[in-house]
Amino acid sequence: MRKTLALVCALLVSGAGGVAAAADDIPRTPSGKPDFTGRYDIRSLTPFERRPERGEELVLSPEEAAEVEANQRQRVLDGDAASAPDRPPPEKGAFIDRQSYNYAWFDPGHTMFRIDGKYRTSILTNPPNGRMPPLTEEAQKNRGALPRFIWMNDDGTAWWLESGDTPFDSPETMVLGVRCIYQPGASIPIRTISYNNLKTLVQTDDYLMIHIEWMHWTRVVRIDAEHSPAAYQSYSGDSIGRWEGDTLVVETANFRREAAPQMFHGRTSAGVPRGAMKVTERFSPIDGKSLLYQFEVEDEEHTAPFGGEMPWPKTDQYNYEYACHEGNYSMLGQLRGARQLEKEWIAAGKPVKAESE
Repeated sequence: MRKTLALVCALLVSGAGGVAAAADDIPRTPSGKPDFTGRYDIRSLTPFERRPERGEELVLSPEEAAEVEANQRQRVLDGDAASAPDRPPPEKGAFIDRQSYNYAWFDPGHTMFRIDGKYRTSILTNPPNGRMPPLTEEAQKNRGALPRFIWMNDDGTAWWLESGDTPFDSPETMVLGVRCIYQPGASIPIRTISYNNLKTLVQTDDYLMIHIEWMHWTRVVRIDAEHSPAAYQSYSGDSIGRWEGDTLVVETANFRREAAPQMFHGRTSAGVPRGAMKVTERFSPIDGKSLLYQFEVEDEEHTAPFGGEMPWPKTDQYNYEYACHEGNYSMLGQLRGARQLEKEWIAAGKPVKAESE
């Protein structure tokens, strides 16, 4: 019967920006709704924001995309090259700046994504230039008033003793990223990141669970429900969903405002939600092997809304347990290093701001 209907109907329009899927290709729940249950690998070299010189160009040529992908392959080869065994050690007493991991630890993908068969210049599509809208004047003032330690100024000294800041007093004064508690850019709106890009979806008639690989964060969307009271807040907000045809529309509010400057030294990823704002996401089936993810953000700190879209291809790979918090030896090293820098600062007779000042 389904095959007969499929021949008659031919295509079922998903309502997701012109994306269509054959009806018999879409996994469905017993109630007939698309079933998004599965694991998705959203790695992509397509950037979140468009390069300024591209203007309002939405697509890349196949040749341009091939060049980006070739450059990435070379970057991986260069990053995996062995370090010179005869390189000299750092100068004794010199400050060693924080350097990144070897490239083997990164996994941003090796291809750019396509929508309707065309490579995209960015995930962001609104504004039309694919760039984040400017901050409001008030938001700019708020960012400028952030404590120095929020912006980190690693000069190899215990500068906080002079300024009165407390960046390394205890684990609780360190930012959420360092504490391995929450990764905003990976969670909502969902975007590609440097590694751990798998998402696991589990769906019933009443709920959609979105498990975020990076930092082991889980979002639960209540379908056909009302928002919880505003006092109920979370780093990733309170999500409710509704069906519009075969598209699941998810609206999220009630974000914890105080979490924003605590994300990653105040330099939050572009598009990370905070405070009194609203995020609308759309999950639409493309076929039985992928879905289209779209988002729109209404943010009081920006002068205009912004949004974008990207495909989510299914994968047979499993999420990697992100046991960062349990094995957070780096944070212990930072706290121990801060105590050493404080000893050196005091021994040098440098000024120390009293707690009462």
